[in-house]
Amino acid sequence: MGGGRGGDEEECREPLLNNGGAGASTKEEDWQVVSPTKKLLGRRVWEESKKLWVIVAPAIFSRVVTYSMNVITQAFAGHLGDLELAAISIANTVVVGFNFGLMLGMASALETLCGQAFGAKKYHMMGVYMQRSWIVLLACALLLLPMYIYAEDVLLLTGQPPDLSAMAGRVSVWFIPLHLSFAFLFPLQRFLQCQMKNFANAAASGVALVVHVAVSWLLVSRFRFGLVGIALTLNFSWWATAAMLFAYVACGGCPETWHGFSLEAFAGLWEFVKLSAASGVMLCLENWYYRILILLTGNLKNAAIAVDALSIWVRVANELGAGNGKGARFATIVSSVTSLVIGLFFWVLIVSLHDKFALIFTSSAVVLDAVDNLSILLAFTILLNSIQPVLSGVAVGSGWQSMVAYVNIGSYYLIGIPMGILLGWLFKLGVLGIWAGMIGGTAVQTLILAIITIRCDWDKEAMIASTRMDKLSQVR
Repeated sequence: MGGGRGGDEEECREPLLNNGGAGASTKEEDWQVVSPTKKLLGRRVWEESKKLWVIVAPAIFSRVVTYSMNVITQAFAGHLGDLELAAISIANTVVVGFNFGLMLGMASALETLCGQAFGAKKYHMMGVYMQRSWIVLLACALLLLPMYIYAEDVLLLTGQPPDLSAMAGRVSVWFIPLHLSFAFLFPLQRFLQCQMKNFANAAASGVALVVHVAVSWLLVSRFRFGLVGIALTLNFSWWATAAMLFAYVACGGCPETWHGFSLEAFAGLWEFVKLSAASGVMLCLENWYYRILILLTGNLKNAAIAVDALSIWVRVANELGAGNGKGARFATIVSSVTSLVIGLFFWVLIVSLHDKFALIFTSSAVVLDAVDNLSILLAFTILLNSIQPVLSGVAVGSGWQSMVAYVNIGSYYLIGIPMGILLGWLFKLGVLGIWAGMIGGTAVQTLILAIITIRCDWDKEAMIASTRMDKLSQVR
């Protein structure tokens, strides 16, 4: 076959087969001009998919480990007594959970900046950005300390029983070191993931899980420190993870991006604060939305499975930072299709086994019937959540946090929650109505984000990313 490979402006020429496929014509008019972009589409999709899974596979492992640590913590608390289990649960959900979401959201600003700096090969700025994030998040963490100190009063205001509020309040004070660890750990994790070094995050998480089990047994079962022992274990495990990641970074794991501590980290803080605040508001509005709806349903567990958005955060940010608008668009398409295929698989699985999959968890006929009645909503929630996190990831990678915060307010708090209350109480649909309201709010948000993404001028976004980095890298 004739022709060769080149850039997007080149062409490769391939002969057309005769009708019977018996041979190929050698006449000039029988040759077809074929775009190398079309010819190599399959290879481009494969390469992009490999980049995404290199990021997302360790990230999934890290998330599962973090979830497992919480499960282990609650298991040890459950052996202490029902009140102790409830106290740990409410302290984690209301006090730690609130601040966790805010700090995690603010740290996502680093995904935008470090991802774009890595794509633009401005490696030295990544370490500076991480130090700025430490400063901003530590200041925020200190401002949030009163919520831990006065947790008992906060819980009483939410209507919790006095004995439960008192015990959860005491536990919350012991969680202050855990709270402060967020300010250091979250930026470290995002700093590494933006360099495609998620294996370091996964390794540290795996070691931390082993340490967590051992220390939990030692402090709770062996020395019988009770709830204090459980809180101390969580503090130790999270700080151990942060220490391992920092040791990896500082001891040569990131020679191009970490050049030690720098006074440059204190320059341009206001711009960094604005982006961090927008990121925090964007993700907190979503996090709190689900918590409010879960609170409205009593003890309803949020069964929706969100596809990990970590991959698209990094891929879009890298391409925009490199000035590659078309690359960011292609990364978005591949991520969306991959995530949708995964969502469709689980949608079909749940619809097919709607009356059977709950047997994994229970044999109660009442519970099985209730799960069966909610299975269709669960299936559509999973399908919807296979796209929504990807689009949110596009927003983070592109630096659209401020705009998406307004989208979240309208979708979740002006549509989702009122719809859930209306269907759940006025129309007496209970859990079914509240869940339907949740899906409605998420569907509106997903539709708006999809429209914004489709209409996006990626070349323009690449220019904006370059301007943002230049502005933040200036020493003032």
